[in-house]
Amino acid sequence: MDVKITPARLSGAITLPPSKSQAHRLIIAAALAEGESHLSNVALSQDIVATLNCMRALGAQAAKDGSLICGLGGRKQHFNHLPQLDCGESGSTLRFLIPVALAVAGGGVFSGHGRLMERPQGPYETLFAEKNIHFSRENGVLRVEGRLTSGTYELPGDVSSQFITGLMYALPMLEGDSEIRLTTPLESSGYVDMTIDALSSFGVQIKPVEGGWHIVGGQRGKARDAAVESDYSQAGFYFAARLLGSDVEILGLNPNSAQGDAVIVPYAEQLARSGTVTLDVSQCPDLVPPLAAMAALRTGEMTHIVGAARLRIKESDRLATVTAQLNALGADIEELPDALTIHGVDSLNGGTVSGCNDHRIAMMLAIAATRATGDVTITGAECVAKSYPNFWEDYAALGGRVERLD
Repeated sequence: MDVKITPARLSGAITLPPSKSQAHRLIIAAALAEGESHLSNVALSQDIVATLNCMRALGAQAAKDGSLICGLGGRKQHFNHLPQLDCGESGSTLRFLIPVALAVAGGGVFSGHGRLMERPQGPYETLFAEKNIHFSRENGVLRVEGRLTSGTYELPGDVSSQFITGLMYALPMLEGDSEIRLTTPLESSGYVDMTIDALSSFGVQIKPVEGGWHIVGGQRGKARDAAVESDYSQAGFYFAARLLGSDVEILGLNPNSAQGDAVIVPYAEQLARSGTVTLDVSQCPDLVPPLAAMAALRTGEMTHIVGAARLRIKESDRLATVTAQLNALGADIEELPDALTIHGVDSLNGGTVSGCNDHRIAMMLAIAATRATGDVTITGAECVAKSYPNFWEDYAALGGRVERLD
């Protein structure tokens, strides 16, 4: 699906969709817990559907809409064959569930779509070789098989916090205590905090220690009722719209949230001021597209977005796609190996750009189009369904002039 946007400022109130990051974590915690959990405010984006389907494949029972989950009680399940786990395009689903599948089912056969199976899994590959766990990739399929045992797990903290989260879900189910030790400083610490918070809410404790975490074995989570918070990462696009001149009231955010992307609030405030701004996104890489849209239109001001190397391995190479697509509309962005340097311009041009099969790129372009001087056509605009299926409806409800070109 392609869309054509005729530039217009947005106006009105928006209640944000639920946090995809928190929904993944609550669903997995509920599916591993003992008893029946009720989850509210779950949005069925493609990534969340993938996580629900995978937890069903591992033996949990879950309502189609994710509102009711009957968990495994922290017990190993018995399968005649390794479960087949289709993770769609969700990196969180894949990396969270590799250790979980080992703990629950002795392994699994993982598949995916798009660029998912190209994403590096080096930390797991190294750890599992040490633990004599089979780990192989062939023709876009990953197979892991073996016995996950308690003990010490060392891994880098600057690759992706998703590897840490996966171990935090799996290790409490094992007999015996374990430790996760970081060999490099932790990036995206807010996402690890979200994991610890989700597990704690189900009664599973992860204890911080110097250089990592101590995890008591034999823990079984207890079912509970929980509501998924509104999403700060999606809020970033509406903060961007406001900075670009739209009058949008953003509703539903928890000011005390553990979401790492809550840093969008002070970052947007910095971009609203004059002068050169440097933003370190090592803890919040998903915010780069809306931050880039804001920075691109800071007339005459320079912005440095640094600590962004991990954007190379998202749904697209986001350093490249942010640069190429905004520059195609007249922005002035220089792409560096792990950073962006952005020289602000007064307005953008019309033209045809691509969503790059990346939900956050398509939404970035939609917001940037509000300050264009001509119509903007976005090809492949359906990719927003990965995280925000109702984005185009919400955009139109705020006065965005969007036409579907089916």
